[in-house]
Amino acid sequence: MPRPSHLTTIALVAAAFYIYALASDNPLLALLAKPIPVLALIAWLRSAPDKPYRRWITLGLAFSVLGDILLAIPADLFVFSLAAFLCAHLAYLRAYCSQTLRPALPALLLSAITGITLLGVLVSHGLGPLLIPVVLYALAISAMLWRALACGGLAALGACLFVLSDSLIGIDRFVSPFAAAPYLIILTYWLGQWAIASSASHHSIDKELTQSGTSGVERC
Repeated sequence: MPRPSHLTTIALVAAAFYIYALASDNPLLALLAKPIPVLALIAWLRSAPDKPYRRWITLGLAFSVLGDILLAIPADLFVFSLAAFLCAHLAYLRAYCSQTLRPALPALLLSAITGITLLGVLVSHGLGPLLIPVVLYALAISAMLWRALACGGLAALGACLFVLSDSLIGIDRFVSPFAAAPYLIILTYWLGQWAIASSASHHSIDKELTQSGTSGVERC
């Protein structure tokens, strides 16, 4: 298995190629380069403790790679990529729920406000046949954000960055396109995935939840 330093180099080189592909409008290079940074994170996590939390995070990263590929293919596969990332968020949600089920009401309120606000903006600009898929996605990512904030640490940071990246996608696609969007979207997305993967890499204790759901809080 490659060393972490080698994986970092591979990820950074691929990221640079992808940014270049965006700037030079090279869809083939973009398709080849885009999945590599997240694939490098998956390879990196193989050295982490083999716990359920790590396995769910790895599954989420794998679905994210599929979503990356579908978005990079020069065809309108947005709905399919949305489905792939929906599965990624559900996997992350399952990982975070394995750590704590405490209500975390402030996190719930913040996540609900974020999801409702963004969804309201998108709906007001017309989603057409994408209304139901986008609503389902908004529910999933809001739930993921809630549990990540309840978990805290790198998991919360990664979730916030992921939500920011997805929000930028929604604004650029449905509200008002802007030139810097592709760069901001991918940078916040990669940083978010790195933080989420890091929460699994640094995770060494996997406490089983009791049936009553009264287990203590773990930092992810």
